[in-house]
Parts: sequence; C-alpha cells; structure tokens
Amino acid sequence: MIFQNENSFEVKEKIENSKIAILPIGAVEAHGPHLPLGTDNYLAERISERVAERTGAFVLPTLPYGQVWSLKNFPGSINISNESLISLLVDMGVSLYEQGFRVFAMINGHLGNAVALKEAARKLYQQYPDFKILYLFYPGTKKVTEEVRETKSSHATYFHACEIETSYMLYLAKEYVDMSKAITDIPNIPASADVTPTPWEEFTNSAVLGDAKLATKEKGEKIIEVAIDNMVKLIEGAKDEINGTK
Repeated sequence: MIFQNENSFEVKEKIENSKIAILPIGAVEAHGPHLPLGTDNYLAERISERVAERTGAFVLPTLPYGQVWSLKNFPGSINISNESLISLLVDMGVSLYEQGFRVFAMINGHLGNAVALKEAARKLYQQYPDFKILYLFYPGTKKVTEEVRETKSSHATYFHACEIETSYMLYLAKEYVDMSKAITDIPNIPASADVTPTPWEEFTNSAVLGDAKLATKEKGEKIIEVAIDNMVKLIEGAKDEINGTK
C-alpha cells in the first residue's frame, strides 16, 4: 500500500489493520559514470514495495537524502548531517506512533545512513518501548554475495557502484543503468580509512569500488531475493511481537 495515495477518511482503519510502516531511505551521491545519483533511492524504494506486498505494510514516500560525507565533494552529491537525519527520523517515528503504527521498518539503500538510523531507533525506543523499529540494510546476504561475486571486494564492509551494487540495479531498476559506461576501478583503500575521517577522493576518482563490468541481473536477483526474504521475516516477527503472538 502506497501511503501517500491514501485519503484521510479511510486511512485510519487501514493503519489499524496493518500497523506496519516502511520507509525507503537512500541518498543522492556519485555512483560512477554508469549509475545515477539516485541509485540508493531507487534500490530502497523498489525493495520496499516488494516487501510491502508480502507483509501488508504501508510504504511511505522515499526519504531521498542521506549522510554522504565521504562522497560530498563529488559532483552531484548532497550531504545531510547525521544530526539532521536523526532528528527527522525521530519526528517521523513519533508521528507514525501517534497515528497508530506499531512497526516502523526503515529500508536503507545507503550504508552511510546506518549510524543515524540506529541512533534514531534507540531514541524512539526510549520514548515508546512497544514501538518496534527496524533498520534494514540487505540483511543476511553475506554468504550469497560471496557465492556470486567474481572479484574480491575492495573493502570488508562496504560496496559501491561495483559488481554487486550494479547487479542490484540491473535487477531492480535496469532502466537507469548504462552498462556501456561501466568501468573497472578497484582502489587500494588504506586501513586508516576505517579509523580516521577519509574523503573518498583520496583513493578513488570515480566512486566505483570494483569491477562494474561484471555485473549481471542474475547476480542481483540472487542477492536481493535473499535480502527481501530476510526483511519479510524480520518485519513479520516484529508484528507478531506487538500482537502478542510470539
């Protein structure tokens, strides 16, 4: 269900029947020459729609801006501070709770948002212990990712505009991908980047962290479907808890 398409006369009963709100959240940032600035938004939004179909949840309008400090100096990137993001998410959560929602699932398409999402969830938990807040970023996909990957990851934690993320886009939003412009750029990311602020232009000119040329729709499908299955399980589990059936 698309929340913004509902009307005020009918939505109250629908909220009572569902109690689940999904917020797609992404970012506007550089994703190499072959992917759009809004890659993270498209991924979060289309995954959210699929998860909602299986959980009976409402999909809120996409929150299209995120914390992109590492890439803020690349053309097209728009950075929002963690503080601003936390404040907005908490305000939204309070409003959702007051409207009758009891499960708030933030489906995140941009790893840089993780700190803000976790902190916002903690703040909301402090106010409403019976409000289930989930922050979801491709959960449970490590194994399948390693199985389909043909190139070694540039980093132990994150991926960007590479074989993996480009495969996600080919599966979920291929109309925005231009594979004729895909490149191979496997940077040497220093260990210090994990322990001190490091703008990405210090180790990449493209914002691509891998071999985007190896991306395929099939790889994306294998990983994304695992992520969706896990998101559905987590959301259903949260709903069972608030309904007292778990």
